[in-house]
Amino acid sequence: MKKTCKLSDFMKSVDPWLSENYIRRAYINDQGHFVLMFKDNIQNTYEIDDCNESQIKKVLMDLKEKGVPIGVP
Repeated sequence: MKKTCKLSDFMKSVDPWLSENYIRRAYINDQGHFVLMFKDNIQNTYEIDDCNESQIKKVLMDLKEKGVPIGVP
């Protein structure tokens, strides 16, 4: 399932999942979309429409610093 959203909305939606250790993996796919894989095997793909690639990569690195594994499974 692909969702389109703004970066600020995406960050707000991810925050509760971080506190519960619910995210299994995060990565950027070949289309430049942000993908979150959850521990219950659900995968959400986000097209963040108000930022550039470097901003998305920064979000990815921030998630890594918070303990989320990064990269394609």
